[in-house]
Amino acid sequence: MSLKAGIVGLPNVGKSTLFNCLSSAKAQAANFPFCTIDAQLGQITVPDERLNRLAELVHPERIVPATCDIVDIAGLVKGASKGEGLGNQFLGNIRGTDAIIHVLRCFDNPNIVHVDGSVDPVRDKEIIDTELQLKDLETVESRLKRVEKVAKVGGDKQAKTEYEVLTQYKAALEQGKSARTVSFETEEEQHAARNLFLLTAKPVLYVCNVDDASAAEGNRYVDAVREAIKDENAELLIISAQTEADIAELESYEEKQMFLQDMGLNESGCDRLIKAIYHLLNLQTFITAGEMEVKAWTFRKGWKAPQCAGVIHTDFEKGFIRAEVIKYEDYIKYGSEAAVREAGKMGLEGKDYVVQDGDIMHFRFNV
Repeated sequence: MSLKAGIVGLPNVGKSTLFNCLSSAKAQAANFPFCTIDAQLGQITVPDERLNRLAELVHPERIVPATCDIVDIAGLVKGASKGEGLGNQFLGNIRGTDAIIHVLRCFDNPNIVHVDGSVDPVRDKEIIDTELQLKDLETVESRLKRVEKVAKVGGDKQAKTEYEVLTQYKAALEQGKSARTVSFETEEEQHAARNLFLLTAKPVLYVCNVDDASAAEGNRYVDAVREAIKDENAELLIISAQTEADIAELESYEEKQMFLQDMGLNESGCDRLIKAIYHLLNLQTFITAGEMEVKAWTFRKGWKAPQCAGVIHTDFEKGFIRAEVIKYEDYIKYGSEAAVREAGKMGLEGKDYVVQDGDIMHFRFNV
């Protein structure tokens, strides 16, 4: 399944530096606003050591990890919702993403210009929040005008549901709250909410870009951000983009691990960020393992076997018969598919089987 996360933030907060670390694409990084004018697209690999361990047993021709597209979006300024700066382009690029990675500057450096003259990540967050909320409010009010009469006068149940959803969103947005803070109980309301494609309804990961010394524990700026988002349905991650840039320049795995240990870190910020995006989007992976390839496939947590079969090919879902499932731990324990079968540890699952993260799958189908 195709996934896209957008990196956003004010100018000069470290978006492009982070993008360069995450992706093989290289965005221009410079010390002035609007250095990134066009949204740049890169592809990141989801780290998964399970693939390497399986490959040691299967000896495939290739290993294919899961991937996620990432977009470096131009910096936003006040008035973007009205077209200021690169506002319209910025908002359009966000609309095409599945999740938002909101980078906040949480470090002091007099040599790096801040667009508002001082370091205040909570203020920076609120600037972008406000612009996105204003754009969403414009969308909601426009839609309300179209459905209000039908909802109140006619007997259109769908229009009434949409009207209720819009009314709740309008109230939240007028209070300076993002759409993701509003929850809906019924499936009909949730469906109506999704179909509005509001910018502030997208899941968000706040990335606090800190100096090298704060990479492990954070600092007072991070503490302020954590307090500011405590009531949001959002997540927070601490990263030093400069540290990640230094790690990216090291050639060997051993050098990178030694560098991380010296910094007091267990894994790189890029790896933690990619895993956080997966968690944010409620994503997991199942695996196919054979002589040609060991491959990770992305699916949404809670999906059943036929839906996951459809990730490989739509025909697999249409003609689904059953799934042969091996738990990752069992494959590692017994060492091969044949040994797993002999031990009676391979499961034969039907249409109602809920696929688990790390399941090694083989689908039987007939079209």
